[in-house]
Amino acid sequence: MECDKLPKLLGDLPTDKPITVKVLKQEEQEGYRLESLLLDLNGIEQVPAYVAIPLQGKDPFPLVVYNHSHGGNYANGRNEFIHSSPYLQQPSFAKTLTEMGYAACCIDMWGFNERAGRTESELVKEMLWQGQVLWGMMLYDNRRMVDYMCQREDIDVSRMATIGMSMGGLMAWWLGALDERIGVIIDICGQVDAHTLIAQRGLDHHGFYSYVPGLLKHYTTLEIQKRLVPRPRMSLVGKYDRLCPIEGVEHLARGLSEAYQAAGKPEYWQSVITSGGHMETIDMRMAWQRFLVQHL
Repeated sequence: MECDKLPKLLGDLPTDKPITVKVLKQEEQEGYRLESLLLDLNGIEQVPAYVAIPLQGKDPFPLVVYNHSHGGNYANGRNEFIHSSPYLQQPSFAKTLTEMGYAACCIDMWGFNERAGRTESELVKEMLWQGQVLWGMMLYDNRRMVDYMCQREDIDVSRMATIGMSMGGLMAWWLGALDERIGVIIDICGQVDAHTLIAQRGLDHHGFYSYVPGLLKHYTTLEIQKRLVPRPRMSLVGKYDRLCPIEGVEHLARGLSEAYQAAGKPEYWQSVITSGGHMETIDMRMAWQRFLVQHL
């Protein structure tokens, strides 16, 4: 089947094995407990992660998987989850999501923060030689983190969402496209239509990490995103975001609107275009919070 080709395009992925976890630290933050974990998700290298659990309320909690951005700041990684970034609103996603009554988690992606040491281009080249795809390996780790969270008794596995900014926004809709356990998908400044990006010569506005060999021979961006239908999806983009050309955003919005309409869930698709560029505006934050409350 055509739909089965997408996972295969992501390269040779590790064989699933039992996940081991080491709890490095637990500390009480303002309104939540922060766990610092080290997990064996892929059998290749340890994956540092944060898990934030609300101090108020009763478990099991709904889960939001937070995907950190890129921003060219390889030292940041999952630190963005608890400290935010200059182009994100305050308070942090960890504090905001736990205040809303959700558990949340975030891993360091390949090459970031405690997984740094090799450059992004180094990782891409090495993995291509070995039949792997960096984006596929990033997605694999994130899906395995979901596997781990689903093993926990304090998580309501029937209520899971994902959200992220920029690279994290791309990760959100890709993760949802590959993993039907993710019931709500929210991407911020990550709505990039591949063919529009090529037409507008915007490829060099993005890093190497998300390019999947042979992808456009089989799929358009819209076809991948239609895999999310009819699950609730919100996509938020700034009008002047050069990384997400507005023509592509509008093209995807039209196609998804038709798909959700055909599925009988037109209200489950929301495209939000605000002022500003490549940033989370306060308008965006208010919008995605309302959407989460409504659908998760």
